[in-house]
Amino acid sequence: MATAFSSDGEAALRRELCAAAAAAPRSDLDGFYEMGRAVAFVRDGGFRKVALQFPDELLADAVEVAGRMEAATGAEMYVLGDTTYGSCCVDEVAAEHVGAEAVLHYGPACLSPCRKLPVLHIFGQQPLDVGRCTEAFRELYPEQQSCVVVLYDVVYAHAMGELEQQLCSEYPNIIFSRLVYGDPPGPAVHGEEQKFGRQFLVETAGGLQDCAMFYVGAEGLALTSFMLTWNCCPFSSFNPVTGCGRRETLNVNRALMRRLYLVERARDAGVVGILVGTLGVAGYLTVLQHLRELLCRAGKRSYTLAVGKPNPAKLANFLEVDIFVLVACAQNSLLDSSDFYRPVVTPYELELACNPAREWTGNYLTDFRDLLPGACAHIELPPAVPTAEAVPDVSLITGKMRATHLCDPLTSQLPPSTAVACRDQTRALAEISPAASFLESRSWRGLEQQLGQTPVSKAVQGRRGIAIAYEDEGCEQ
Repeated sequence: MATAFSSDGEAALRRELCAAAAAAPRSDLDGFYEMGRAVAFVRDGGFRKVALQFPDELLADAVEVAGRMEAATGAEMYVLGDTTYGSCCVDEVAAEHVGAEAVLHYGPACLSPCRKLPVLHIFGQQPLDVGRCTEAFRELYPEQQSCVVVLYDVVYAHAMGELEQQLCSEYPNIIFSRLVYGDPPGPAVHGEEQKFGRQFLVETAGGLQDCAMFYVGAEGLALTSFMLTWNCCPFSSFNPVTGCGRRETLNVNRALMRRLYLVERARDAGVVGILVGTLGVAGYLTVLQHLRELLCRAGKRSYTLAVGKPNPAKLANFLEVDIFVLVACAQNSLLDSSDFYRPVVTPYELELACNPAREWTGNYLTDFRDLLPGACAHIELPPAVPTAEAVPDVSLITGKMRATHLCDPLTSQLPPSTAVACRDQTRALAEISPAASFLESRSWRGLEQQLGQTPVSKAVQGRRGIAIAYEDEGCEQ
């Protein structure tokens, strides 16, 4: 943690993108980026301005792809390089800055539904040795009657049809997940489940909980989210890069214990910072309002912070906040906050801490849309309980007493503090929170145009170096 706070940032400024090694060969651009499907999408939609969103590892091909797309469609192409939030999410905000009518999203994706613009996902066809993957599956599941669900990284979706042909004849109970782009158009059929942008047609009585999971892809946030969500299912994986299959030995219970500890920290918190980790996933505004109401009913102060991609240095600027809650897509919600000065929890963990009606059932939710009204896991807040009738609780961390009931939002009391101030001219005293008051006075609006108010000046040479140590700093003294 000390390294994160004391770094001068020079390494980040001089970092070079190793994109050339990961990019597709130029001779295979048409196949890797599915140029035919992309051109048909632009033509059929009649789009005149299209945003192309690339992750860092594919930026080396951005100019070539944009040029070919413009020549084939006649539309204007704008390359979105550095995204505001995670590269797996569609950056609709950056696309709207150039007036784009649609987005072509390249590379790995979380498949979270977007709010406004039409989106075409092109994952990039990474190579997969189907024969070796089939052999690894047979070694891991010698019993042919095993009920196994096949999950995969989206970059290997193009090879799943061939893998399904190889395995379905031997394993009658195997289930291949299907990618879903956005919300399903109609009601779900019997036995059909949807999670993480994937559909499963499960005929067993217990659903997915009675099946084993086989994941095709390398370690990453996607696999971690799957294992926490279906923590009762045995997992195994095949890494296409190494060509090896293995049974996943990640101690999920230990990971869950860490997350439940964070729930306890959230119960003790008095000031909560709501981190906006996405501006494109549908429903993020609704869940922000839901979290504010939840915290208000729980007697906690909340402040909404838009900081882009969270890191320890950014969040260390808000020492008054006891805990942060990150509103992001399902893959980016599980942030490892061990290097952060304050813990970072998910919306589901905050619900466990502040909603007395929600109990831990063993199922873990990483998609915040599951918590919204009308969703499968939504639980209404119970009615407010008078303070005199509230049952006190003891913190498992500090050993102090704390209230676990919900307050009436109109008559909720401020959290206890050590400062008093005059409420009005009658000299009545009111409790205030110094930390919360300090946060209320801090705001940053960015650069405003102020047309006609700023005098015009000639361009001058600026400073050189980084903000913490400019080259000419100290010369004036």
